[in-house]
Amino acid sequence: MAGGEEGQTLEYTPTWVVAVVCSVIVLISLSVERILHYLGKYLKKNNQKPLFEALQKIKEELMLLGFISLLLVVFQTRISKLCISEDLANKWLPCDIKKDASSTSHFQTFFNSFVPGATRRLLAEASASSTGSCKEGKVPLLSITALHHLHIFIFVLAVVHVTFCALTILFGGAKIRLWKRWEDAIQEKEYNPEEVLKTKFTDVQDHAFIRSRFLGFGKDSALLGWLHSFFKQFYGSVSKTDYMTLRLGFIMTHCRGNLKYNFHKYMIRTLEADFKKVVGISWYLWVFVVIFLLLNVSGWHAYFWIAFFPFVLLLAVGTKLEHVITQLALEVAEKHVALPGALIVQPSDDHFWFHRPRIVLLLIHIILFQNSFEMAFFFWIWAQYGFDSCIMGEIGYIIPRLVIGVFIQFVCSYSTLPLYAIVTQMGTSFKKDIFEEHIQEGIVGWAQQAKKNKRKAANGSTTHHGSTTTISTHHGSSQVDQKETAPLRVQMAEVGGMQSAMEEGNAGEIEHATVSHGHK
Repeated sequence: MAGGEEGQTLEYTPTWVVAVVCSVIVLISLSVERILHYLGKYLKKNNQKPLFEALQKIKEELMLLGFISLLLVVFQTRISKLCISEDLANKWLPCDIKKDASSTSHFQTFFNSFVPGATRRLLAEASASSTGSCKEGKVPLLSITALHHLHIFIFVLAVVHVTFCALTILFGGAKIRLWKRWEDAIQEKEYNPEEVLKTKFTDVQDHAFIRSRFLGFGKDSALLGWLHSFFKQFYGSVSKTDYMTLRLGFIMTHCRGNLKYNFHKYMIRTLEADFKKVVGISWYLWVFVVIFLLLNVSGWHAYFWIAFFPFVLLLAVGTKLEHVITQLALEVAEKHVALPGALIVQPSDDHFWFHRPRIVLLLIHIILFQNSFEMAFFFWIWAQYGFDSCIMGEIGYIIPRLVIGVFIQFVCSYSTLPLYAIVTQMGTSFKKDIFEEHIQEGIVGWAQQAKKNKRKAANGSTTHHGSTTTISTHHGSSQVDQKETAPLRVQMAEVGGMQSAMEEGNAGEIEHATVSHGHK
């Protein structure tokens, strides 16, 4: 048959083969698209807007992967025809070129058991033909086979990252939902904040929260506090007393007028909103991928050492979150011996790194991605080249990497993420998720309309110099503002006392949160 060394073209391929292959590809693509579509409808129907936005983020990642795939396919021939010297090509190799090259034959057997040899044979032939385009002493920059393997790795990395993030949120969210019984106990007046506030005095040193968190004064106690925080993240990271104390501190700071505010629902809403940020692969994470691929040099065992970075970072984040709770207890113990009413902690950004609680989410994002990268690289090498491949490394380096990866996934799901969900609420300001979704939309709409009316009023006053026109413009603007404010007042009444929080000085925080949300 015609087609030469590069294999058969469509000119000499049976039409029924082309039709069958296209049908299968289109069917699979449409099936995935429909599944995502109906999943999105289900989430919207059940008012799961944060999870729906996370699904949209996953679609964006899939679109990015599709674009990367398109670029690799379109430019693979041109890339394979770029030539470099043999000396340069033999530097920084993942495998020593003197070793047995047959170690990469494992995947050939595995793949051919499903599709007898066709694709791999064509790729090998194309790679062999591409070497002929280079002059003597030159070799291709990257063969078509290597491009295809890189293509598969990027896809595996994205799938593993999304899967691991989803599992982390799923298991972490399951533990956070166990705290609902504590919230229900408060709502059912088994632990009534109103009654606690009426208590005459609270002995600070005898309070359960202080006894479990406060270890005394001085440098030795500070060191013991950090050590206690380090080990505390592995067992009982958040107790019932911790939850009730932090909850009361949040409510008394941000919504004093509603002591029965459902703090647990607020945490769930913020966690779901953060999920869409964690599930994505940001530009700086792609930079990490490039650096990791660069350092994968034979004899360096780079991936073994890289595995310790998310491991150490995870322990540091967990320790810091536990220590924030300890600092809140220390603040109260240092200032008071006894308190009129309940023991109330004071949330503050000063307890967090660089006074920014949101940094913790960024670090968790990096931890999850790097762990996903380690596991994706392992699975890809295993399937592509085999467990005994030189690029896999020695067994003494593989087992610790796997153990660290499983440990990170477990601890992040059951300890670090729940800690993040509650401790990051102990910042100076609150998040927009303090309001129910329909109230958020109402406030954002009102803020946007108020800005439009303000701009119209400014334009009207500059265009018309007559005092009557100016007065009528301002009068019209005030009427619109009153009309727009009326439904907002009704919505704010549903919060059940949130207005008092605004009267206490949080109005600026609410305006900042809602207006900034409106610009996003």
